[in-house]
Amino acid sequence: MERQIKLIWDFRGPTSQKTAAHHEIHLREFIKNNDIKEYTITGMEELHEMHSLAYWVIPESRIPVYRDVLKPHRASVYTAE
Repeated sequence: MERQIKLIWDFRGPTSQKTAAHHEIHLREFIKNNDIKEYTITGMEELHEMHSLAYWVIPESRIPVYRDVLKPHRASVYTAE
């Protein structure tokens, strides 16, 4: 089975949680507008009050396609919790 990769966008500062939540909305819109039915895991996490992130989970083979379009800040291997 192909590894799943979590594309991550980091946001820092006192409004990081709201910004990450808003960015996740845009990720969901991108998925919907591009009729992507296979890769729908998105989310946001508050790491602490000054650092939050939004993410999208995709198969490793799709990284070049979406990385170049969406320009995430970083990525990590996704493991379902």
